Amino acid sequence: QVQLVESGGGLVQSGGSLRLSCAASGFTFSSFVFSWHRQAPGKERELVAHIGFTGDATNYEDFARGRLTISRDNTKNTVQLQMNKLKPEDTGVYYCRALGEGFDYWGKGTLVTISS
Repeated sequence: QVQLVESGGGLVQSGGSLRLSCAASGFTFSSFVFSWHRQAPGKERELVAHIGFTGDATNYEDFARGRLTISRDNTKNTVQLQMNKLKPEDTGVYYCRALGEGFDYWGKGTLVTISS
């Protein structure tokens, strides 16, 4: 059974940090690329960051670059998103996505709330 389970969300003050994690199971982790997406209240879901098969290749949206860092551990089948210098506009549900072998998997998300 394929599963992507996000964790690490919560409520933090502006300027704080959070580390999100995505635990994957039920498929060949190293054959998939991963990305984090987010959806703010009343807005469409948007890409945050993307990471390639080995973790050497990463890409970030402009709002994430310099504050957020995506990484993966192919030995533990996990993907992380380290978020620093958080802002109220970072509030939203954060989703993990896996793409590969013709499949597209999504987790159910974890809620991040940044207070001003």
